[in-house]
Amino acid sequence: MGWWYTVYCRLYQGVFRVVSPFLPWREPELYEGPASVQRLPEILEPRRIRRVLLVTDRGIVQAGLAQKVAGILEEAEIVPIIFDETVPNPTIDTIEAALRRYITEGCQALIALGGGSAIDCAKGVGARIARPKKKIPQLRGLLKIRKKLPFFVAIPTTAGTGSEATIAAVITNAETHEKFTILDHSLIPHGAILDPLLTLGLPPSITATTGMDALTHAVEAFIGRSNTRETEAAAIEATRLIHEHLLKVYRNGQDVEGRERLLRASYLAGKAFTRAYVGYVHAIAHTLGGMYGIAHGLANAVILPYVLEYFGKAAENRLALLVQKAGIVAPSLPPEEGARQFIQYIRKLNKEMNIPEHLPQIQEEHIPLLVQRALAEANPLYPVPRIFDVDDMTYLYRVIQGTITP
Repeated sequence: MGWWYTVYCRLYQGVFRVVSPFLPWREPELYEGPASVQRLPEILEPRRIRRVLLVTDRGIVQAGLAQKVAGILEEAEIVPIIFDETVPNPTIDTIEAALRRYITEGCQALIALGGGSAIDCAKGVGARIARPKKKIPQLRGLLKIRKKLPFFVAIPTTAGTGSEATIAAVITNAETHEKFTILDHSLIPHGAILDPLLTLGLPPSITATTGMDALTHAVEAFIGRSNTRETEAAAIEATRLIHEHLLKVYRNGQDVEGRERLLRASYLAGKAFTRAYVGYVHAIAHTLGGMYGIAHGLANAVILPYVLEYFGKAAENRLALLVQKAGIVAPSLPPEEGARQFIQYIRKLNKEMNIPEHLPQIQEEHIPLLVQRALAEANPLYPVPRIFDVDDMTYLYRVIQGTITP
């Protein structure tokens, strides 16, 4: 790849920057705070919805959260059909199974209860309902749906993915071990409920990795080249909230106020990156999730400092501005030192939350395919500070693997 490829990517991104303000952006009807899940019927009843598919997973059922939400619906005489077969990194087969339940049970709306996997699974079901003649792989990429989904409410039980605010659904092809994204404005949920009481049972490890996922969203959105005033403000506030509360909540999972702030941060970071995009951290993380089943937040946490460091001067000014405004480093520092201190801050935060420095699961023989997939996701769409090529990405995979010291 030569200079011409960088020019092509920047021109492609420039077209989307020009077109973006004219696209059908919207925000979900938002309910926040302790016990806000009790207000779920308020969202559904004006729309005369009487049967819903509740997309969740068995862990949420075992924790009693699915039954709690189902009870709230039943009290309002709304019938919940519980689909609890969602898996981490939701697959095409899982989406098809949920779709069959939706149709056979005569559902009128979708409720997603869980982490990003449950929300993305519900988005996949909605996409198939909107486009019944197309299979999930045919909807891969940008703006392939362009039709209304059934009414859809997202209730996150982790503070990380921000999927309740985004145009993205991340799906795994179990046959090829590949993760891919569907990007369409119709995938933004119509409603979102951020109830911190639903997150109190999260173990520290999940609190840590989902929090780092949200931080990665905010950072990659801010340092990219497609920001607006709104995305910048959202990324700064999300970064500030994560800085102030993540480690405290990791140490004390019953901190309701901290949980509430982290849910807010996750939502804001989702708002930021759905307009300003993510970058190579996510592109690499998606390949590792698809190939090895590595949890997305964990992958992001490990990868983030290496990619930021490798960007070097291309990201220094924006990175320093973000963390200065978020109160993580002193505003008087020069950009190079501000960026350096933030990268060290990430490494220290990871260490304090027992997140590893490397991902040795990466197998050498898979690296060429992983590089190909990551570049196919990121280029030319993601407006990253610097365009990477095959050599750049190969180097990064080996650094992340732990076989090369940067």
